[in-house]
Amino acid sequence: MLRTIYIMWIREVKKFVRSRSRIVGALGQPILFLLALGYGLGSVFQAAGQGSYTQFLVPGIIGMAIIFTSIFNGMQIIWDRQFGFLKETLVAPVSRVAIMLGRTFGGATVATVQGCIVFALTLLFGFHPYSWTLLAPAVLLMFLIASLFSALGITVASFVRDMQGFQLVMNFLVMPIFFLSGALFPPTNAPLLLRVLATVDPLSYGVDGMRTLLIGSSHFGVVTDVMVVFVIAVVFVGIGSYCFTKLEV
Repeated sequence: MLRTIYIMWIREVKKFVRSRSRIVGALGQPILFLLALGYGLGSVFQAAGQGSYTQFLVPGIIGMAIIFTSIFNGMQIIWDRQFGFLKETLVAPVSRVAIMLGRTFGGATVATVQGCIVFALTLLFGFHPYSWTLLAPAVLLMFLIASLFSALGITVASFVRDMQGFQLVMNFLVMPIFFLSGALFPPTNAPLLLRVLATVDPLSYGVDGMRTLLIGSSHFGVVTDVMVVFVIAVVFVGIGSYCFTKLEV
């Protein structure tokens, strides 16, 4: 089983390395948000006594890069199904759970690398981490967040048979999850409804945890953040594994 997980993980990583356009394309949206919002609203944020908006925004931008990359990992399932590659994989005498775990962790690795690349680019825009010693735990948290949403993407792909349907479902999931996570605004100053929605949004805890590790600011507490993300990641990996075992090609 471990060998199958390793093979699928390596396969996903190799796809990423070979696709330079995918690497560059995934960086466009985070950089656009950082430039448009970080510089466009920075003076307003600072005038309100909240400090540097770029410092506040960077953990949320990294979270955006991770969630978009990892959750769309499920598109590979649909792509492989349409071209028959998935059938060849599923008829092999290996565990489907191992295949799913390999693809999940492979997609999570790719998303984590994207998050690290975005972090490196933010340094060019003036971002300064709270402590360089906390960078390693931040990367581990990125991987945990990416595993959660990679498993979610594969779960959705197990029920959807075409690209258009997957993109439609993901837009109704990804955009609300991102915008309600507090990635772009301080949760403490948000209206009550937004604070309630942010509390039930799993990405809120991921972004808050990265803010704690990268800029030393926390809303829920880093222990709560890590525990919530870990538990939800385990739940979604379990659900995704079950759905993948029932997948029909």
